[in-house]
Amino acid sequence: MTLDVWLYGNLARYAGDPNETTFANPHPRLPAGSTLSDLLNHLGMDTEERGITFINGELSAMPGMQPDLQHELKDGDRVALFHLRSMWPFQYRNGIKMLSEMQKTMESSPDMGIHHAYK
Repeated sequence: MTLDVWLYGNLARYAGDPNETTFANPHPRLPAGSTLSDLLNHLGMDTEERGITFINGELSAMPGMQPDLQHELKDGDRVALFHLRSMWPFQYRNGIKMLSEMQKTMESSPDMGIHHAYK
């Protein structure tokens, strides 16, 4: 399967150009049944380097909350990975479309994933 991957900020270097710091749009080919974790391994990226992540426009992860590692990807999926310094005001998280894994994780979190500082 082929994925439409968008890497933003410092993560862009994982597309092959170590000097790229803006964005990159690789289209990696992975075996059917691959997960987001498999994609990160393919890119050579540690999961803790990414911040906000979207799969097909649905929130799948953010700093300190990454329940999407075992999410199975499908051919043509669009995956957007933002670096840790990307800002996304917490006010906009309310009502955002999320993967079911993210929704369950947020609902079980004491602060619903809404806080002002991340480790």
